[in-house]
Formats: sequence, structure tokens, C-alpha cells
Amino acid sequence: MRRDPEVVLWWGTAPECASALIHLGRQGDLTSLDVMKAQAIVEHLRARSFEIQPTEEVRARTGRILSVHPLRTAAAFQLAAALVWCRERTQGVGFVSLDESLRLAAALEGFRVMPYADEVHEPGP
Repeated sequence: MRRDPEVVLWWGTAPECASALIHLGRQGDLTSLDVMKAQAIVEHLRARSFEIQPTEEVRARTGRILSVHPLRTAAAFQLAAALVWCRERTQGVGFVSLDESLRLAAALEGFRVMPYADEVHEPGP
């Protein structure tokens, strides 16, 4: 966020993160304290970000994305929200995700996927 303070999140990002953190806590991969700390970080990020709301435009884009990329619905909503936000002008626009299928779909849509990985970007000249 220091490098690029303009962070945009899909409306469902915080609930998705909460679900994942609670799941990790239930499995014993995170302590209760770790879950609480991580949830505080997510809330800090959400409070300082612009959230894309669940609009009809996002829903329509999600339908197209699901027809061309092998994504789960939540991931397709995230990608659709990003496309709505940038008005489908993806060149040079960063997209952050650690989900490999979402990273690949975002790269195929033209986003600069971060953290950068050769497996989702074509080699440069």
C-alpha cells in the first residue's frame, strides 16, 4: 500500500478472507489470536480501500467470465469487479491474488498480476 495507496477491493473480499481465516483457525493452522490479528489486518485494508459494490454490471461481467475461465463464482466476482473498476482497460493495471486460477484468468484478461510470476505472464522482449 505504500507503493500504490489506491487499493480497490471487491465487496466480498472481507467476508471471503474472514471465512478462510476462521477455517484455518478451526483446522488448527492458526491460533485464535492469529485469526484475530489477521482479521484486524483485513479490516484495516478494507477501511482504506475503495470497494466495488455488487451491481448488475458486476453480475453481468461475472456471467461472461464464468463462460470463458474455469473459476469458482467468488473468484469470477472478484475479476468482474476489477474489470468494472478499470472499465475493461486492463493494460498496466495491477491485480493482486494468490489464487492460481484467478491469477491466470486475470492475466488472460490483460491485468498485470502481482506478485509477479512468470507462469502467468508472457516473457518480455
